[in-house]
Amino acid sequence: MTIARQKMGRVAEELATQRLVAAGWQIVERNARTRYGELDIVAADGRTLVFIEVKAGRVGAPFGPERPIEAIDHRKQRQVRRLAAAWLAAHRDLPYWAEIRFDAIGVTFDSAGRIADYEHIRGAF
Repeated sequence: MTIARQKMGRVAEELATQRLVAAGWQIVERNARTRYGELDIVAADGRTLVFIEVKAGRVGAPFGPERPIEAIDHRKQRQVRRLAAAWLAAHRDLPYWAEIRFDAIGVTFDSAGRIADYEHIRGAF
């Protein structure tokens, strides 16, 4: 992964975090490391614990899906579920959650690096 793509991903995660907080969500952890990899965002939406996968992309990119969120395929969904299970096992001391949900956020940037689109799908998988 190039440095430019890493930077774009960090900017997308920061934007997603800011929007979630502005909507009243509590960020539990960002870039949560487990033995299997990393979860982008773990947040609380009321009494629901939400594991959020964030994808970033560029308008008119020659490779990849048209919308960044489409890159969260079945393989990635399985990986995020596995990461979430490992995270929950390591955080048994947290309070009870009424529900657990998996959301997906896609951020599209234009050629100048400005946000062209922001898509948040609740209960994406």
